[in-house]
Amino acid sequence: MGHLRYGTFGKNELSNIHPVIRANNWKTRNLVLAGNFNMTNVDELFTRLVEYGQYPVETSDTITILEKIGHFLDEENEELYQNLKKEGFNKQESTELIAEHLDVQKILKKSAQSWDGGYAIVGMIGHGDAFVMRDPAGIRPVFYYQDDEIIVATSERPAIQTAFNIEVDDIHELNPGHVLIIKKNGETGEYQFREPLTRKSCSFERIYFSRGTDRDIYLERKKLGKLLAPSILKAIDYDLENTVFSYIPNTASVAFRGLAEELDVFCDTVKKDKIVQLGDSLTNEKLDTIFNLRPRIEKIAVKDIKLRTFITQESARDDLVGHVYDVTYGILRKGADNLVVLDDSIVRGTTLKRSIIRILDRLGPKQIIVASSAPQIRYPDCYGIDMAKLNDFIAFRAAIQLLKETNQQEVINTVYRQAKKQEKLPKEEIINYVKDIYRPFTAEQISEKIAEMLTESDIKAKIKIIYQSIEDLHEALPNDRGDWYFTGNYPTPGGNKVVNKSFINYIEGRNERAY
Repeated sequence: MGHLRYGTFGKNELSNIHPVIRANNWKTRNLVLAGNFNMTNVDELFTRLVEYGQYPVETSDTITILEKIGHFLDEENEELYQNLKKEGFNKQESTELIAEHLDVQKILKKSAQSWDGGYAIVGMIGHGDAFVMRDPAGIRPVFYYQDDEIIVATSERPAIQTAFNIEVDDIHELNPGHVLIIKKNGETGEYQFREPLTRKSCSFERIYFSRGTDRDIYLERKKLGKLLAPSILKAIDYDLENTVFSYIPNTASVAFRGLAEELDVFCDTVKKDKIVQLGDSLTNEKLDTIFNLRPRIEKIAVKDIKLRTFITQESARDDLVGHVYDVTYGILRKGADNLVVLDDSIVRGTTLKRSIIRILDRLGPKQIIVASSAPQIRYPDCYGIDMAKLNDFIAFRAAIQLLKETNQQEVINTVYRQAKKQEKLPKEEIINYVKDIYRPFTAEQISEKIAEMLTESDIKAKIKIIYQSIEDLHEALPNDRGDWYFTGNYPTPGGNKVVNKSFINYIEGRNERAY
């Protein structure tokens, strides 16, 4: 059992390392867990444990989940032991029979009954049974492969393909609300432990987090770039001759390839039109001029250190953003060229404002256009990516600024009053009124305000920000419709509770997570 855990929240300490263990002298009660998950209702789950008579030492979702499964594992052990005792088996005999007949599906059904969150969790019981479970909305990814000798599960398909040299079609996706159970005796099966919800697998995994060497993710990222081409061409007034195209960071390279291919298609269309217009006056010289039209693609921004500022802990992020990128000098014609850079996402805007825009402006472009292959991130994520605070999002800050500038502060006050009214309600009854913050404005208006906010007074170039549309996102990722951080449409009730709490924290000046 292996696990790579980014320290997006908390400290990188031994106590936070997975797997975590719940030790016991009876092997059928030993439990280890590792996972990619966040639960939105940790307080509720902790209260349940206390009602069982437990006194957990931590309130983290990791420990809470470990103890919840452990409780029902103990219960199942005790039930089996009492039945075996009545049948005359001694304790040593009972231990082996418990290991043989332990009902893992039953244990997980009881344990997960009230979980609200996104999760991919792998566990192993001391006698050798193992399991891999996925949340009912399929928020977090899980893939597995099995043959006569082995069974392996990971959060990303390429890891399995590389390790075992197998074809992508031999790998299965674990169904939402299902658990893959591997018994000690080698028997395996996929079983339902929760009623599946509408599939809302995380689109941000596809855009940014998962590795681009997965076949489907590679093609999806290319399409995200392709779908940005019309907006980018419009922004440069279709002037390819005076525009340089590039990308930042390296994770945007696949989307950029899709954009480049679509620009080539546009160039071919322009060339055909020009040839037709020439008619009988066509000459080799004129043809050479026409065929010279192609996108000016250059490597402009170079990342000097192999760190992702998006997932760096907050205390270290600010120190990094000013030193991450260097640029290629002498490629742009100062005062004449536009510069288009493709990014995979613009979340906080910190790196853009403090580093990228400032450095790119040194090259002397007439206009800097930053295009994001993801839509505007407007709402907290609470299912694993851990974007927890509304005020971190440049789109949220832009919308608030627009409300103030257009004398619509009452919208902010109304949303706060509605949020406070819901504060004590069960999560199932909470409505996401934070959507009203964005309702008065178009996505383009918010993008324009973001560009203004990211432009320091000493920046000479005109700055423009282009985001992917929600419609194009869904076209590119038809099977992964989890878009709550863009739309506010959360897949579980706990998401509405989190966004509600996050807005209250923002208004009341509390710089803390909402779950």
